[in-house]
Amino acid sequence: MSDSSPHNSAFNSNTLPDNIVEMIDDFEFLTDWEERYMHVIDMGKNLAPLEPSEKNEASKVKGCVSQVWLVSERDNDRFIFRGDSDAHIVKGLVAVTLAIFSNRTAQEIIDINANDILKRLDLSEHLSPQRSNGLQAMIGRIKTEAEVALRA
Repeated sequence: MSDSSPHNSAFNSNTLPDNIVEMIDDFEFLTDWEERYMHVIDMGKNLAPLEPSEKNEASKVKGCVSQVWLVSERDNDRFIFRGDSDAHIVKGLVAVTLAIFSNRTAQEIIDINANDILKRLDLSEHLSPQRSNGLQAMIGRIKTEAEVALRA
C-alpha cells in the first residue's frame, strides 16, 4: 500500500509533477542529441527576459562560465523563479531548471532529484564539464534558497 498522506511530498520517478513528465516525454520523442540540443535552445528563447536592473551581482549565479542570473519571488508558499543567460544553450538550461523547480514549495524543491530528471532528459552526459558545473550551481542555489526558507 502506498502512502498517500499529504505530508509525503517526496517526488520520485513515479510521482513527478505533470510539467516535468511532459518535458521528459518531449525529450524522449527527440531521437538524437542535436535535436535535444536545439530543443533546449528553443526553451531558452521562450523565457521572458529579466529586466536590466535584475541582472546584478545578487542575482548572478556563481560557478557558471557564462553569465547566469536567477531571480526568485514568493507566491504564498511557492517559489517562482525567473532567469536569464548571455549564452543560448545556457539560457535553455536555465529554462529546463526553471521548469523543474519553479512554482513549488520549499519542501518540494528539496525533494526533487534534479540529476535524475536531467539523466532522463539525456542531458547530463552530453554537456561539457563547465556547463554541467554551471547547471549544478543553479540547482544548488535554488535548493539553498529552499533550505533557508524552511529554516525561517
